[in-house]
Amino acid sequence: MGITVSPVDSDRLYAIVENKDQGGLYRSDDAGLTWKKTNSDRSLRQRAWYYTRIYADTKDVDKVYVVNVNYHKSTDGGKNFSSARAPHGDHHDLWIGPEDSDRMIMGDDGGAQITYDGGETWSTYHNQPTAQYYRVTTDNSFPYRIYVAQQDNGTIRIPHRTTGRSITDNDWEGTAGGESAHIAVDPKDNDIVYGGSYGGYLTRYNHKTKSQRAINVWPDNPMGHGAEGMKYRFQWNFPILFSQHEPNKLYAFSNNVHVTTNEGQSWETISPDLTRNDPTKLVSSGGPITQDNTSVEYYCTIFAAAESPLNAGELWIGSDDGLIHLSKDGGKNWSNITPKGLPEWAQINSIEPSRYDAATCYVAATRYKLGDFTPYLYRTIDYGKSWKKITDGIPSEHFSRVVREDDQVQGMLYAGTETGLYISTDDGKSWKSFQMNLPIVPVTDLAVKNNNLIIATQGRSLWIHDDLGLVREAFSNSLSRKQDENKLFKPKTSYRMAGNGRAGSLTAGANHPAGVQVHFYIPTLKEKDSVSLSFYDSKNELIKSYANYDKKNKLKVKEGANSFNWNTVYDGAEKLPGMILWWANMSGPKAVPGSYKVELSVNGKKESQPITIISAPNSEASDADMLAQFNYVNEVNATVDKAHKSIKSIRAFNKKLSAFEALYGDREEQGVKDMIAMSKDMKKKFSEVEKALYQTKNRSGQDPLNFPIRLTNKLAHLNSLAQIGDFAPTSQSIEVKDELTAEIEKQLAIFDQVLQSDIKKFNEQFNALNLEYLVIEKEKK
Repeated sequence: MGITVSPVDSDRLYAIVENKDQGGLYRSDDAGLTWKKTNSDRSLRQRAWYYTRIYADTKDVDKVYVVNVNYHKSTDGGKNFSSARAPHGDHHDLWIGPEDSDRMIMGDDGGAQITYDGGETWSTYHNQPTAQYYRVTTDNSFPYRIYVAQQDNGTIRIPHRTTGRSITDNDWEGTAGGESAHIAVDPKDNDIVYGGSYGGYLTRYNHKTKSQRAINVWPDNPMGHGAEGMKYRFQWNFPILFSQHEPNKLYAFSNNVHVTTNEGQSWETISPDLTRNDPTKLVSSGGPITQDNTSVEYYCTIFAAAESPLNAGELWIGSDDGLIHLSKDGGKNWSNITPKGLPEWAQINSIEPSRYDAATCYVAATRYKLGDFTPYLYRTIDYGKSWKKITDGIPSEHFSRVVREDDQVQGMLYAGTETGLYISTDDGKSWKSFQMNLPIVPVTDLAVKNNNLIIATQGRSLWIHDDLGLVREAFSNSLSRKQDENKLFKPKTSYRMAGNGRAGSLTAGANHPAGVQVHFYIPTLKEKDSVSLSFYDSKNELIKSYANYDKKNKLKVKEGANSFNWNTVYDGAEKLPGMILWWANMSGPKAVPGSYKVELSVNGKKESQPITIISAPNSEASDADMLAQFNYVNEVNATVDKAHKSIKSIRAFNKKLSAFEALYGDREEQGVKDMIAMSKDMKKKFSEVEKALYQTKNRSGQDPLNFPIRLTNKLAHLNSLAQIGDFAPTSQSIEVKDELTAEIEKQLAIFDQVLQSDIKKFNEQFNALNLEYLVIEKEKK
């Protein structure tokens, strides 16, 4: 039953009632003393346990809303209803503005949407990371892709990083299965994906051909039926997985273990019922009034499963009714290894056989459905003969959902709970919060991949911690180093690839930073302290420095933990103020794959760490190509830089010569008149050189379309082309570069000739006349 009291008239009550014969919407006009049934439309009360919400308008006593798959509005006291949908559907909650009832917030399976006109229009849900995810897995592509099932929105495949500025909805794609799926990726071909869903639904999807095939283990549709009549009981969220040792072997789990070696063409059942199979727990869900059987209610099913990473055919199985079974021979024989201390009917939510020791396994269980919010994490080191509860440090009401093992450090564990994330560095003996900037949210699953921790949440989408190496070193460091010392952490190996930050649409996710991430710790920081980061190549030659006292290359520093992302870009050519160039890149080249060094200096006290940059595995370019690109860009920049510095000198000379003319232009002495003529001639020569190098008529961004670009713009444009991708410059690019460089050098030779000859004569004449103004010298570069 749902009930609401009108804020306009407290005697007016509405109730939505679940009842086999008399169910419907009821209204009372006398504060509940008497009731009248006003509507019996079943669409208002379908799936009673899931919906049954009713809301009275805050300004109109006769206006009332019922939320369900659609939402329904009545303006005549509940007699008649119109039906509508907010942008998503499956509506569960509604807030109505107390002062303005046209202002409402709808809560549904897509998040929250707002209306200011009584539901005529609604805001989008594409501006909030409110996705509810089930299980998460990854593949072995590069960049690796993440696979998840999203409540009410199907399944998703998305790269963990991209070469764009951010990860956008264009990078997302649907994959196998449905909204409640476990997903398994074919280890032989990452474009072949298997996904489940409720009702035992299981599909094979080929991303190359976009073809899909249903391969249900037993395609007897259970919808609307209780679990007691099913040959196999598949949970809403039933597990599937590929063998880590036999890539043709795909497992699926009901209350039994099933296996296929022919992509689902046929299945073999290799276990008995591995649940309690309690008949009292298998009856139809919903009770005698409204049944509701989608398989999310099915009980006595296998809920978690895994194969040992070390031993083929070693299967660890956990059920949602509290049992753990182990087979060491591929399913021929099974042992019940349930922990004696685990309370009855606990749901085994995740199971993690160790990658370091075959006899070790970790289990996360939960009993929140029974009103018990205690975290249950267990570890065995003897194949389940004995178990130890490992929850010290996790608050008693933060019930556990998942535990995963680090893939580099034995004994380092990650646990997801109803409220967030925890970490252990002592094999579960103690836990610490690992929340950082992660919202307070249920963590439904975790995956460790390539130095990353992927976090699936129920209501805050996907998150990634992208440097577990830093975490490992930080925790190791905390045990061996004083906390009052500066610390520079070793940067993780970085790929030479693009991509950075967050930009674009409202749905854009934060991308993995391009370049090298540097983390350092400064326990105390005073205003006058000097802090710098310097980067060196393999020959120990300085590439670039950043400092808290450097205005150009500013390093932002704070007390405590700091991070800095070096974009690996070398210094390029100088661009003069006001220069307008068309499609010209004067930035330096990216560092090529190889060994580098970063040095932290705090008030002169230095500490360094090695840096390794490697090419992306999916790059078509070789390291030799990248080196050729690097040298080409440097050569172009050197010429452009020299030319622009010469233009800078020309402008300074012309300014001084013009000042000279203004000061001595009225003098009648022949010697001075000769110098005025010399000045004008030099200015003409200088200007001709500048005009050859740069289009001086440009004053706005589109002017180059009217006034043709000149030599340095043309040469710098070659860098724009050369730095697309990682490739070596084309033969014709080298040819054009050589031609343009020769033309520029020709102009610079004219400039040098003026410096060596004309300026020299001018200065000699100036001194001979004993003029008191200035001596023109070559501008410092």
